[in-house]
Parts: sequence; C-alpha cells; structure tokens
Amino acid sequence: MVPGEASHDSADGPVASQLRRGVLEYCVLALLRDGPRYGVELLQELSQVQVMATSQGTIYPLLSRLRRAGLAETYLRESASGPPRRYYTLTDDGRRALEEFTALWPAFRTAVDHFLNPGESL
Repeated sequence: MVPGEASHDSADGPVASQLRRGVLEYCVLALLRDGPRYGVELLQELSQVQVMATSQGTIYPLLSRLRRAGLAETYLRESASGPPRRYYTLTDDGRRALEEFTALWPAFRTAVDHFLNPGESL
C-alpha cells in the first residue's frame, strides 16, 4: 500500500471505521442485553469480530454517552484482581433502542445491498 493512500480491504481503514462508528453503539447494547459487563470485557467481546475491534479511547466515551442518554446504567463491583470494576447494564430505554435498531436493521441492510448489487431486487 502506498503511504497516505486509503486501504479499502482493511478492518482498520476509513470505510470500516465509518461503518463501525454507525453500529458500534447498538452492538454494545446487544452485548449488554445478555447481562452486566465492564469496559475491558466489552472490548474483548467486540474484538472477537475483527471489523468491530475498537479501543478504550472509543469504548469508554461511548459507554458514558449511553449512560447520559439513559440507555445504560452503571454500578461498581469488587474485583478479585485489582480495584472495583464499573459494570454497565441495559436500561428499559436501552432495551427499547436496541429493539428498534433490531427491527430496522434488516430493511436497512437490504437497501444497502440493493445499491451495492443493483441486479438484485428488494
């Protein structure tokens, strides 16, 4: 790759970054749906899928936004190895936001696929 040239097939490239930015919040809400989690645990879960891997510099501000928006709540829990950990849980509003995203996502994905593959019908 030429320095300064964007990579089109990289999970760390500008296209992947933009796509990740658009759905990361809902992926985190989906992870919280399964139960309380702390920040590093969320990072580990997201990194299981290369295109969703992110950093602490992204996840913690996102978690703060979710909390301020009333979509997640936090509490501290003692840790066997180190200081207490801040756990995040899904609120009722967070559950509703996730349900709305889940309902809209298939049609959105189908619409994008339609433009990417114009021969396919909706």
